Formats: sequence, structure tokens, C-alpha cells
Amino acid sequence: MRVQVEMTEQLQDYVESVSPDEPGLMRELRKRTDELPLRLMQVSPEEGQFLNVLVRALGVRRAIEVGVFTGYSLVSTAMALPEGGVVVGCDDNPEWTAIAMEFCERAGVADKVDMRLGDAVATLTQLVESGAAGTFDFVFIDADKENYGAYFELALTLLRQGGLILVDNVLWHGAVIDESAQDDETTALRAFNLRFRDDARVELCLLPFADGLTFAVKR
Repeated sequence: MRVQVEMTEQLQDYVESVSPDEPGLMRELRKRTDELPLRLMQVSPEEGQFLNVLVRALGVRRAIEVGVFTGYSLVSTAMALPEGGVVVGCDDNPEWTAIAMEFCERAGVADKVDMRLGDAVATLTQLVESGAAGTFDFVFIDADKENYGAYFELALTLLRQGGLILVDNVLWHGAVIDESAQDDETTALRAFNLRFRDDARVELCLLPFADGLTFAVKR
């Protein structure tokens, strides 16, 4: 029997009430981001907490984040890294990444962040060409959907065996099952979800958490 809980406003309030308190700095970052036109791209506090716990549980030392925006997930990840750990942030927007680095500084984790400003495909390719293939433990992909396939392929190359790729927004607010939705982002996500479903290079699962998360462990 398949059981699915509808996330009502009341249930969301309950989840927030029994979740750890959002740190004041993260709350300030979220409110700062709420002032931007594209504020809906920001991950939720619960997803930030999830990333932090996941990175700690996996013992991640070297991570990549594709799509930084204003840095809520980046700060969450960096705060979970051990001394000497690093997360490479990939984004092409100088305004957003400036906010991200401001809050990394204020959180005391800027020394764990290697921010790369520019086209993310080019950045990941440069990492491969520099000899970094097989050296990363974790990759979080949350950027332009049309390039998800390219990001995933490069992430696989950069990831060590047993490393994890986490891909956000794979359900795209339900649009992936709406046949009338034929925009570039939605069609790209449909293609991505099918393309890697049976990929022999990974162990993969898709969870209907947040806006849909795909987990892929490199074999």
C-alpha cells in the first residue's frame, strides 16, 4: 500500500515546530534573499538542515555545489565540513555570489569555500582537466535545468567511487507529469529523469522530498 502524506500548511507548521531552530544568521540570509525577484530559488530551512546532516553523516571533505544563488545551501554545506574541507561553488551571477560569500565570512566558513564565478560546465571541465577527477565526495546540483545532464556527467567524472550526487528540483513542482508543460526546463528535467534512471554507473533513487531529490551513488 502506497501512503503519501499531503503537506498541508498545518503539517508544515508542525514540521517547523519539531525541527531544530534555524540559526539567526541563516534566517537573516533567507530574509535577505526574500527581497530578490528570484527568491523562490532559495532552498528551504529544512532542506538546508538536511544538507548539513547529510554532509556530516557521509564524512564529506571535498564537495561541489553547482548553482549557489545567495548561498543558503552553500553555507549549510560548508558548516558541516571538517577542518581542511572544501566546497567548490559554481555560479555565474556576481551579485548572488557576493551575498553568498558575505554570509560565508560571517559564518566563519569562507576558508572552506572555493567560489568559481562563470559558466558551470566550463568550471567543472577545468576541474577535470586540472587532474581533480575522482577526488570529490559529494556534488549538489541545483542550477539551470537545461544543463542538468552535462552537470551530472561531469560530476560523475569528478566523484570518487562511492561518492554521492544529489540533484534538486527533479519533480519541478509537478510539471514533469503535466503534458501541457512543454517549456525548456520541464522537458529537460523529463529527459534527465529518464536518461539516468537505469544508468549502470550509479545506484539511484528519487525521493519526493521538497521539489524532488535524486540521489546517485557512483559505483
